[in-house]
Amino acid sequence: MRRKKDLSWLGFCLVFFMILNQPDWGKNPPQTSVYLENLTWLEAEKVLAEYEVVMVALGARCKEHGPHLLLKNDYVMAEYLKEKVAARVPVVVLPTLEYGYYPAFLEYPGSISLREETFKNVVVDICRSLAGYGSRKFYVLNTGVSTMRPLKKAADELAEVGIILKYLDILAVDKKLPQGLLKQEGGTHADEGETSMMLYIAPETVDMSKAVKDYDPRPGRRGLTRNPQGKGHYSPTGIWGDPTLATREKGKIIVEATIDQAVEEIKELISLKLEKKNPNNPGDN
Repeated sequence: MRRKKDLSWLGFCLVFFMILNQPDWGKNPPQTSVYLENLTWLEAEKVLAEYEVVMVALGARCKEHGPHLLLKNDYVMAEYLKEKVAARVPVVVLPTLEYGYYPAFLEYPGSISLREETFKNVVVDICRSLAGYGSRKFYVLNTGVSTMRPLKKAADELAEVGIILKYLDILAVDKKLPQGLLKQEGGTHADEGETSMMLYIAPETVDMSKAVKDYDPRPGRRGLTRNPQGKGHYSPTGIWGDPTLATREKGKIIVEATIDQAVEEIKELISLKLEKKNPNNPGDN
């Protein structure tokens, strides 16, 4: 009889211990990403309250990339990176931004650029809209260089109302690449690195028979120009660098480093503790 009581007591203790230590499902962080556009507003309300970070990829759909890459080059890249990053870290994914601040390429037909203030305001308005539903951490999966200045201005403006905005710096990624990976003399546009990435991401969009070296090394110039007497880097092709050196193998290394950088930064953003402060209601502005 004593043995049965001991077993009953042991069983009770075991069940009680399991109850105390079972996961708090209401507080468990989400494990997979979700695409906001695929939800109803009722589902969106729940998701935006549960997820720590909202991510939006940025990639121009109409921006010149020389004679060997398509105008939609950055958009294709952004879509690819978005999918890979979202598969590794749980975020709310917004539709990719297809327009941005790209004044350096406006001499080349087909290129579109928003004004700097316009682009900055677009980013701010997106974040403030979703902040009205509780989201306060945002990450821009940025694929541009000229976009970083207005993104910094957007981040500063949003910080004033308790919203955190971080963004990918692709030049910082380049500094982490293996030494000697890129052989070109210099350049950052439609060049060895970017063309290598596209040979890995979407080789069907690359025409290497039209790739040429086009690099103006003169310092202190901004943007590209088709005018030999222009103020920018002279580039009759729209290239700044040497894409003839591009390979798929180099592209794999650069793409993986870019994804790793974005994932690391988003994880840091997820872990960031914010003060209990509600941002201004976007609807009041």
